[in-house]
Amino acid sequence: MAWRIDHWLSRVLTRGGFADQTTRGDKDLEGIELVELTAESCALLNQVASEVFDFAVDPIQLAAFIEDPRHVMVLAVKDRWVVGMGSAVEYFHPDKTPQLWINEVGVGVDYRGYRIGVMITEWLIHRAKALECSAVWLATEADNASAERCYQRVQPRPTSSSVVMYDFKLD
Repeated sequence: MAWRIDHWLSRVLTRGGFADQTTRGDKDLEGIELVELTAESCALLNQVASEVFDFAVDPIQLAAFIEDPRHVMVLAVKDRWVVGMGSAVEYFHPDKTPQLWINEVGVGVDYRGYRIGVMITEWLIHRAKALECSAVWLATEADNASAERCYQRVQPRPTSSSVVMYDFKLD
């Protein structure tokens, strides 16, 4: 499933989306395509812009990710370079309907401010609808202003409670 930038822009602008938002300009988005990560498309990960991922792609983890049908990743590609990505997990629970948890949205340092993160987030929400999930959720650090701007542009319904995250290091 690939989305071209012109399709995304027409959807956003016709629904009264972000025309009033300040960005670097839509022309800079020309040629960006959103491509789902699959065994066939994983060679795109040979050319990744700086800071799209936190670390180098590990071939063993990549294979495990692709083999698990509940893991979803979309790549923002420009001129055969991955300039952004979003990963999510469709999960099930005995007392809930399926939901999609967006784990991470990353955009290369030279491509930030062009709404690529918004495009990726909207693609993942669209995918959740196709999977018949009942909800999509994500969380970010309170001081991550760029992530906050990105997610607010997708117009989420705010939650009423604070979230505290704990990280357990397993050595």
